[in-house]
Amino acid sequence: MEGDEAPLLYPSLFEECERNHFSAVDVRSRRPFHIEPSYITSINDDPPRVTPHAAAMNKRIHYYSKLGHPSERSLVAPDHVIPAPEEIYVYSPLGTAIKIDGEGSEKNSSIVTIFMIWNTMMGTSILSIPWGIKQAGFTTGVVVLFLMGLLTLYCCYRVVKSRGMIPSVDTSHWEFPDVCQYYFGSFGRWSSLLFSMVSLVGAMIVYWVLMSNFFFNTGKFIYNYIHHVNVTDIGLSTNGSDRVICPNTGGALPPNETAGVTGGNGTGYEQFEEWWSKTNTVPLYLIVVLLPLLNFRSPSFFAKFNVLGTVSVLYLVSLVTYKAFRIGFHFDFHWDKVQEYFVPEFRLSFPQLTGILTLAFFIHNCVITLLKNNRKPENNIRDLSVAYLLVGLTYMYVGVMVFASFPSPPLDKECIQQNFLDNFPSNDVLSFIARIFLLFQMMTVYPLLGYLVRVQLLGHVFGNTYPSIVHVLGLNIVVVSFGVLMARFYPNIGGIIRFSGAACGLAFVFVYPSLIHMIALYRRQQLRWYSAVAHVSIILLGVVNLLAQFLM
Repeated sequence: MEGDEAPLLYPSLFEECERNHFSAVDVRSRRPFHIEPSYITSINDDPPRVTPHAAAMNKRIHYYSKLGHPSERSLVAPDHVIPAPEEIYVYSPLGTAIKIDGEGSEKNSSIVTIFMIWNTMMGTSILSIPWGIKQAGFTTGVVVLFLMGLLTLYCCYRVVKSRGMIPSVDTSHWEFPDVCQYYFGSFGRWSSLLFSMVSLVGAMIVYWVLMSNFFFNTGKFIYNYIHHVNVTDIGLSTNGSDRVICPNTGGALPPNETAGVTGGNGTGYEQFEEWWSKTNTVPLYLIVVLLPLLNFRSPSFFAKFNVLGTVSVLYLVSLVTYKAFRIGFHFDFHWDKVQEYFVPEFRLSFPQLTGILTLAFFIHNCVITLLKNNRKPENNIRDLSVAYLLVGLTYMYVGVMVFASFPSPPLDKECIQQNFLDNFPSNDVLSFIARIFLLFQMMTVYPLLGYLVRVQLLGHVFGNTYPSIVHVLGLNIVVVSFGVLMARFYPNIGGIIRFSGAACGLAFVFVYPSLIHMIALYRRQQLRWYSAVAHVSIILLGVVNLLAQFLM
C-alpha cells in the first residue's frame, strides 16, 4: 500500500535520528520510536517527533508488553523498534528536576554524573538538618548523620546492582520499580506506587507549608519597607545588625506576629496583619496562583527553572557561612546533664533526625536512571559514593554551622527552628533574598511534582495520564487541600519530612533493596547466614525508624 511506503519519522527529524541513533555502535540504540517508560515520564513541549503511524505502533508495543510476565520473552518487541527515552526528567521528592539525555546522545563524564546526583538529592531537607541535630544532640547528631549516609549509600548500591542479579532477562531498560514487580508481582508494582505517592504528596505538603512561610515573610518585608514600618518580632532576640530571634518563647501573640510597631500607621498595620496571616490567609492565597498551574497537560516550562535549586543551595551555604563568621561559635559539651542555653550531647529524640535523613539521602527510586548515561558505567559505584560524600558534607556543613553559631547565650539552643530561616527576623535582607530564591524555585517545582502524582496515579488507575479535566482537577484539589490543611493546622516541616521520609524510605531504602538481594542470593544458593542477618537487621532498622516517629 502507498501508506506503507511513508516514513515513520517526519523527514525534518530524520537527520537527527540518524545522527543520534542509527550511527550508534550499540545495536540496541538503533530505535526509531520513542516509547514512554512506565515509571519515568518524558516532559517535552517540542513538536511531534513521530507520525500517527509510529504513535499507534507505540500503543501496540505497550499493550503486548503487559500481556506476559516480565521474564517472558515471546511478547517482547524487538530491539530495533523500542527506543530508549530521548529526553526525560528525574525528580527528587524534595529537590529539583534533572534533565537526562537519551542513550543515543553524548554520555556524561563522571563529574557531570556526580553533580547531577548531588543536585537531585539536595532538597528542602537541608532547612531542617540543624533542627534535627538539635533534637539528637550535637555529637550524636553528627554521628547519626555520618552513619545514615553510609547506610543509605549501601542500600542505594544494592538498588544499582539489583538488575544485574536477574538471570536470562534483558533488564537494561528497567527501573527499580520494574525489579520490584519482577520479584513481588503485582504487589511489588502497587506497593512501589503507594510509597512513591507518599514521597511525592509529602513533598508537595512540605512545599506548601514552606511557600506559605516564605510568601508571608516576603510580603511582610515588602509592606514594612514601603510603609517605613519598624517591627519588633515577638520573642527573645540578639542585638546588633545580625539579629537572631527565638519565636517560640510563649506569650499572648501567636508566633511570627509582632510585639511592637514604630513608624507608619499602627491601625493600618494591624489590618495588614489580619489579612496577611502566616497560617490563616496566606496558604489560601497560594491556591489562586498554583491550582491553575497544576492542570497544565505538560509542565515542561517549569522544568526549565531546575537550575534555581542549585542556586538556592549555594546561596544558603554562603548565607550560613557569612552569618557564622559574623556571629561566632557557641559550644558547651555535656553528656550527663542539661545546661542552661545548651542541649545534651545525646537525646532520646534522635530518631527525628534519622527520619529527616532518610528523605535527605533518598534517591533510590531514580538512581538507576541517573547512572544510565554515565560515559564509564564501570565507575558508577565510585561516582555514586563521591556524590553521597558531597551531599553528606553539604548537610554536615550547614547543620554544624547553624547549630554552632546559634548565639547561646543569650538564646537557648532549643530555639533552633524546624526551618532555620525562621530564626532570622523578617526584616533581615540576606534572609529575604534566600526566601525569594526558595519561593520562586518551589513555585516552579510544585507543578512538576503534581504532574508526577497525576501521571503515576491516574496512569495506573485509568490507563491515561489526563482522562479529563474533571479527573485532573479533582485530584489536584485533593492534593492542594492536604497542603492547605497542614499549613493551617500543622506547619511543622521537620515533622512532615521525618514522617514521609521514614514511610517511603521503609520500602525503597530499607526493605526492597535488602529483600531483593537476599532472594537473588537464595535462588543462586549463595545466601550465607551472616549476609541474611545483616540485611534482616537493615529491614528491622527501617521498621523501627518508622515506628519511632510516632513516639517522638
